[in-house]
Amino acid sequence: MGARKKISAEKRKEALKTMYFAKLQNVPTSPRKMRLVADMIRGMEVNRALGVLKFSSKEAAARLERLLRSAIANWEQKNERKAESGELYVTKIFVDGGATLKRMRPAPQGRGYRIRKRSNHVTVFVGSKSNNEDQN
Repeated sequence: MGARKKISAEKRKEALKTMYFAKLQNVPTSPRKMRLVADMIRGMEVNRALGVLKFSSKEAAARLERLLRSAIANWEQKNERKAESGELYVTKIFVDGGATLKRMRPAPQGRGYRIRKRSNHVTVFVGSKSNNEDQN
């Protein structure tokens, strides 16, 4: 690894130490379906976001709720205190495409139709409102 690359990698690692986030990788739902749920909670206060996810009828909401709880726990552990009501917000959330499994489905007249089983990676960042305003 070159010197410039190493320096930038160290800067990136130092920046991540001050951020509070959680990742969920290889979720077996399509990124499009997960983005619908992620858009519902973007920028919300975490307790309100947990309520929205709990009562959502989408299957992806249950996975995202668990991930958000993990991000809150990461924040609590790094700050060594409990999160108070109205203190934490979902600062960033993004959904990236993961690996796609290619499968074949039998079709009429000896043909085969391709089925793409998509997956995704979700990352949730939490922080206080003042941190959110500083980043923008």
